[in-house]
Amino acid sequence: MPFVLLTIQELIFMAKWMISAKKADFAKIAETYGIDPVIARIIRNRDIVGDAQINSFLNGTLDDLYSPRLLYDMEKAVRFVLSKIKEKASIRIIGDYDIDGICAAYILLRGLRECGAVVDTVIPHRIKDGYGLNDALIKEAHDDGIDTIITCDNGIAAASQIEYAKELGMSVIVTDHHEVPYDIMEDGCRREMLPPAEAVIDPKQEKCRYPFKGICGAVVAYKFVQVLLEEYEKDHELHLSGTEFEELLEFAAFATVGDVMELVDENRIIVRYGLKQMIHTKNPGLQALIEVNGLKGKELSAYHIGFVLGPCLNATGRLDTATRALQMLNSNDFAQAVTIAAELKELNDSRKEMTRKGVERAVEMIENGLLREDKVLVVYLEDCHESLAGIIAGRLKEKYHKPVFVLTKGDEGIKGSGRSIESYNMYEQMSCCKNLFTKYGGHKMAAGLSMPEENMEEFRKSLNRNCNLSDEDFVEKVLIDVPMPLSYVKPELVRQFKLLEPFGNGNPKPVFAQKDVHVIQGRILGKNRNVGKYRIKDAQGNEYDMIYFGDLENWHNFLQEAFGKEEFEKLYHNGSVEIAIQMIYYPDINIYQGRESLQFVMQDYKR
Repeated sequence: MPFVLLTIQELIFMAKWMISAKKADFAKIAETYGIDPVIARIIRNRDIVGDAQINSFLNGTLDDLYSPRLLYDMEKAVRFVLSKIKEKASIRIIGDYDIDGICAAYILLRGLRECGAVVDTVIPHRIKDGYGLNDALIKEAHDDGIDTIITCDNGIAAASQIEYAKELGMSVIVTDHHEVPYDIMEDGCRREMLPPAEAVIDPKQEKCRYPFKGICGAVVAYKFVQVLLEEYEKDHELHLSGTEFEELLEFAAFATVGDVMELVDENRIIVRYGLKQMIHTKNPGLQALIEVNGLKGKELSAYHIGFVLGPCLNATGRLDTATRALQMLNSNDFAQAVTIAAELKELNDSRKEMTRKGVERAVEMIENGLLREDKVLVVYLEDCHESLAGIIAGRLKEKYHKPVFVLTKGDEGIKGSGRSIESYNMYEQMSCCKNLFTKYGGHKMAAGLSMPEENMEEFRKSLNRNCNLSDEDFVEKVLIDVPMPLSYVKPELVRQFKLLEPFGNGNPKPVFAQKDVHVIQGRILGKNRNVGKYRIKDAQGNEYDMIYFGDLENWHNFLQEAFGKEEFEKLYHNGSVEIAIQMIYYPDINIYQGRESLQFVMQDYKR
């Protein structure tokens, strides 16, 4: 490479900064694919190896998506549903109240209607119904004259409810992507407990040979609709335009990002093409949501779905009913769609404010009490809306880098949600004190629970008594892709980062490191005075712009402790000559009044 890499010893400034040092012939990869060697390094850091994988990563198209017919029970499910459509039997889609469930329900509804089905949808209420199928929803479907239920983003764990539906004379098709429940047999083998549905489409079941298990519920629905339309065309000797199906790609992409699936393999292709299509969406509801959030005409990224648009859909399921979000997507009237989208945005703004207050209250409790000494934090926010407990737990986990449970007062005792760190298996640890719960579930990184109020303190004590986490486990680790001098960065390299998008879970935005960066001048920006913009200089005397969107209070405290109050004050007035830091950064191109300039976004820092 045309610059000398700094040594690992020079760049490990503190324990949490780690350099990804995976090996490959970066020069050859760069030459073969016409990319900068830095891009080749980043691709290798994402465990993309071999020509086939690299080519798919850089140049994959919709033609590279796996055949939906590889999903177990797909053909059986489609033929069954087509027979019900032919009979004019009433079909009900039952989804879920989050982004994935809403988008999956919309995709199925559009596909079934295209085939002339008599079909409606029901989205369970988060608090009244809880997640997935329940007996009340089954009974309601029966009373409404429903013949067949199709689940989406749920159903794999609803064996008793599906059995109940069959007893009432209804049929059920399951489309899901969650883990299949299982029993451990006497010989130690695992036996799947599949629900007694007419067909079960879920890539996680053992019999399924689908090459990629990491798709979301909406993508499973998208694949189902693809085969449904293909078979419907054959049966009716039709040739549909395909427009209806093609438009559904953007909702599969929306859900993939919103459900925090890994943006690898075919998920990456679905999201990349879905985002391009979304900019010109023909769906009035999605158009309205984009417009009310001030994104009309702008290039959309996975960030916009994950942190701007998606939370609006999730907020309606948290604080109201997700049916409203589905109404927006189904609306053919743009004015009506804008009204609903504005309501969703307002709900999300309210959710953000409620979350902020909940986090502030929790931090106050931790800092001013005995909780801070705990290795596992259990915080009781009596008046917190139960749907926000998981979000608040996630924010606290990020702040303290500890496993966190946030508990709230429910109608029948205590409800709570937990978020974990990599070194702590939350579900396993909960299983060690399962006698305290009336209900619990989850996995390594997240969990939910219900329990009697009197068990709260014992729950906290039990988790901490059995916790084997060391001090090292509480140190957040930041993985540096390339130790790269600022002087190496040119606009062309930054533009090549587009080849790596979309960024998100499984494909994070790359970060770089540089030591001996002098921060010479600064100012505070933003309506809330929460953004710092600086002039910086490297060891060779080259000057650049740098911006910091992180915690300014912590940054200012660091500067004063490391360099003194006088030097800190100079930074924002006459300029400093003493402040030299080591920095983790991401390079960007700032466009202002039509002019482009390099800008470095600081991610982390140390003296």
